[in-house]
Amino acid sequence: MRRDLAFRYLRGVGLLVVLIAVGVTALATREQWLPWLQTETPTAASNEPPAPVTEPKVLKLSPQARKNLDLVSKPVTTQDYWRTIQIPGVIVDRPGLSDRGVTSPAVGVVTQVHAFAGDTVEPGQALFTLRLFSEYLQSTQSELFKATRETQLIKEERDRIDGLAKNGTIAGSRLIELDQRIRRQDGLIQAYRQDLLTRGLAPEQIEQITAGKFVSTIEVVAPPAIDATAEERPIQPVGFLEDPGDDRRVYEVQELKVELGQQVQAGQLLSVLSNHRLLYIEGHAFKQEAPQLEQAAQHGWPIEVDFAEDDRLSWPPLQQEFHIRHLSNTIDPASRTFDFFLPLTNQSRTYQQGEQMFVVWRLRPGQRVRLHVPVEQMKNVVVLPAAAVVREGPEAYVFRQNGDLFNRIPVHVLHEDRTHVVLASDGQAAPGFYLAQGSAASLNRVLKAQAASGVRADVHVHADGTVHAAH
Repeated sequence: MRRDLAFRYLRGVGLLVVLIAVGVTALATREQWLPWLQTETPTAASNEPPAPVTEPKVLKLSPQARKNLDLVSKPVTTQDYWRTIQIPGVIVDRPGLSDRGVTSPAVGVVTQVHAFAGDTVEPGQALFTLRLFSEYLQSTQSELFKATRETQLIKEERDRIDGLAKNGTIAGSRLIELDQRIRRQDGLIQAYRQDLLTRGLAPEQIEQITAGKFVSTIEVVAPPAIDATAEERPIQPVGFLEDPGDDRRVYEVQELKVELGQQVQAGQLLSVLSNHRLLYIEGHAFKQEAPQLEQAAQHGWPIEVDFAEDDRLSWPPLQQEFHIRHLSNTIDPASRTFDFFLPLTNQSRTYQQGEQMFVVWRLRPGQRVRLHVPVEQMKNVVVLPAAAVVREGPEAYVFRQNGDLFNRIPVHVLHEDRTHVVLASDGQAAPGFYLAQGSAASLNRVLKAQAASGVRADVHVHADGTVHAAH
C-alpha cells in the first residue's frame, strides 16, 4: 500500500517538473514561435483589397529644366499633309548643258596651252594654239587667195571694157560674160571663207589670207555659252563676269586631254569644259514604286529634296520647286532600279587669285540626296515633329503643357517618318492645346521617375499638413 502511494507521489512530481520545463522553454523561445500563431490568425485588415496602382499622367518641370531640354510648346493646328515615300538619289551632270567637249578643227601640233584644269574661261577665250599640218587647210587658203585675185582681175577687165561696150566697140555680151564670172568667183570665195570659219579661223585671219598672208597657227577658243531659258539658243560672248551672278557665261576647265607638243587629228578631243549651273537630280527607284512616281510626274506634285552635306548657313536658300521631268524606261540589271530626273538650277560664287577668277558651286555632281515623293494627301490632321511623340508598346503619347505641369495624353498615330508624326484630330490633341514639340522621351522618363518617388506632381502639401491638388 505504501509502495503504491510513493509511486503515485513520484509520478506527480515528475509530471510537474516536465510541465515547468516546457513552460520555461516556451517562454524563452516565444519570439520564434509567436509569429507563427499571428500569421495563422487572420485579421480584418488582411481581408481588405490592395490599393489600386494609379498610372502617372502628370509631371512637373522647372523653368530651368525646360531650358535644359530646349523645350518649346506650340498650339495645335490642323492642316493637310502629304504622305511621302523616301527615295535615294544623286546629283549628276545634265547632258548637253553641263559639259562641253572642245575638239581640234584640223591636223596640227599643240604648241601652247592657255587654260589648265581648274581655270575659269569665258566664251571666246583662247584655250590652245595649234601649228597646222593640214594639207587640206593649206589648200583651202591657197584656193581662197587665188579666187580673190582672180575676182580682182575680172573686175579690172570689166571696168576697162565698160566704156568700149557703151560706145559699141565691143559687144555687150562680153560684159554679161564677165559679170557671170564675177558672180561665180564670189560664190567660190564665200564657200572657202565658210570652210575656214568652221575650221576655227577668225574673220581677221581670213582677211589676212585674202591679202596673201597664210595662217600657219590657229587658236582653239571656248565655245559660246548655252542659255537654256531661251530654248537653249547660243548667246554671244560678253565681258568676263560683267554680271557676277550670271554664271551661265563661264566655263571651268574640267580636264585636259592633250599635252604640249602632241600631234592631234581633226575632230580629236582637246579638253572638257564644264558649267554646273544646270544639273539633274537622278533618283533611283524600284519597279513597284513606278506607279507612284508616274502619278507625281503626271500631276506635277512638288518633290522635297534633302541635300547631304549641304552648307545652308553660308548660302542663300534655294528658291526652286522640284518636279519630275521624266522617268527612265530601262532598268539597271545590277541594282534592279530605274532612274527618274528632276532639273536643278545650281548656285555659285567667285573668288579672285591674282588675275585669275575661280567659280565655286554650291552643289556638285556625285553629291547624295534624299527625295520625298508625295503619294497621298491626308486632310485635317495634326502634324508634329517626330521627337514630340513617345511610344510604349502599342501606345503613343504626347505632352500637353499647363503652366509648370505637363499632362501625358494618348494619341492615335496615322503616319510617321524620320522627321514628322501625323496624328488624328480626334479630340485628344484638339486645336488650341499647347503641346511640347520635342523631348517626349525625356519627359516620359522624368514622369516615371517622379511616380517612382511616391510624390505626385499634381498635388502639394500645405504648412498645416493638408494635401491639395495643384492650383
